[in-house]
Amino acid sequence: MKGPEEVLRIRGLYKKYAKNADWAVKNVSFNCYAGEIVGLLGHNGAGKSTTLKCLEGMLPYERGEISICGYDIKRQPMDAKRNMGFVTDNHAVFLKMTGIQYVTFMADVYKVPEDLRVRRLAQLESVFQLGDAINNLVSSYSHGMRQKVCMMGSLIHHPKLWILDEPMTGLDPRTMRAVQDFMRKYASMGNSIIFSSHALNTVAHLCDRVVLIRKGKQINDINVKHIIAMNPNFDFEEYFLSHEGQD
Repeated sequence: MKGPEEVLRIRGLYKKYAKNADWAVKNVSFNCYAGEIVGLLGHNGAGKSTTLKCLEGMLPYERGEISICGYDIKRQPMDAKRNMGFVTDNHAVFLKMTGIQYVTFMADVYKVPEDLRVRRLAQLESVFQLGDAINNLVSSYSHGMRQKVCMMGSLIHHPKLWILDEPMTGLDPRTMRAVQDFMRKYASMGNSIIFSSHALNTVAHLCDRVVLIRKGKQINDINVKHIIAMNPNFDFEEYFLSHEGQD
């Protein structure tokens, strides 16, 4: 019997920022499958953002293998990147564009047909609700609004793998709930989502699995749904804090 479709594969990832520096990421290995939401959890500087930027192709890495939908990020970067959408932790976007110009630019980059992009934009607007502000310059946006338009741009081509670095930062509670609901729906359509977070409750509530990283090293790969099914009173925060303190 065929198992679930593998969307992301990371094997033995090592990354350092300088020749004589310590490893920022060392021997990280995990998979993401279709229909799955995976969280990267760890303290500041644990290596979460570095891992995400390596798998997205923003950062080179010294050792290891990364593939998205079967495409190696080093040897087949264009094919790999066509299958992903990435929202960075600093919400980088062109400030002199309007919101709609930015989303349209992203649709052009990924060659999304005109009729399809119109439908997708309407769907994304129903989630992120920028309203008339989508016609304003991004430079006038608040932190949360920039986060929203970055998410819209990263989704306009309907990527198989959606990558988010601290996605809930700066979002109001209503939008946060809408984004979480959307993430579940998006994964249920056969896509995969991986995101980093400090929010333990969000991770425990939203994720199917959590990869715990400490000082660049993978500590555990936790099947959250299985643990909660076995023990509905499982204290995820206590589990995280107890493992965080280990050397």
